[in-house]
Amino acid sequence: MAEIAPSTSSTFSLSSQAEANSQPSGNASTSAANNGTSATTTYVTPPELEQTLSMLSSHQTVLGYLLLSRTSPVKIIRHSGVVFEGDQGRRYAGAVSRIVDAVSYGLDEVRADSAEMDEVRFMRIRTKRHELMISPDERYLLAVLHDPKP
Repeated sequence: MAEIAPSTSSTFSLSSQAEANSQPSGNASTSAANNGTSATTTYVTPPELEQTLSMLSSHQTVLGYLLLSRTSPVKIIRHSGVVFEGDQGRRYAGAVSRIVDAVSYGLDEVRADSAEMDEVRFMRIRTKRHELMISPDERYLLAVLHDPKP
């Protein structure tokens, strides 16, 4: 799995040997090490996304957020909150990706006219304890977990 380099600015890095042969989608650049066995991917987040992430982190009921790549396998670009640390964060990342894929596939199946394009813009899943909000974008998946009862 990728290592996440902490960052307070609008750029951050992921390092992994598995990324050496893959090119991420979206606004990113990849530079391989001299020996060709590892790569560092730097994602640059737009200022409006930085502002949104900062606002989300400061909200009292927000337990954390995940910013995920749209690549396969999904990669955690950035996260906030202890609920998304380590293995738990990777499990959430995989689950969020599968949820978005399943809903998108379902929409494709029920579309009556092939010329009528539709896409998932926002999802809200509420359980007894939490609410998971997912906002898919062409470059990223943003998932926010919060406590609906303050």
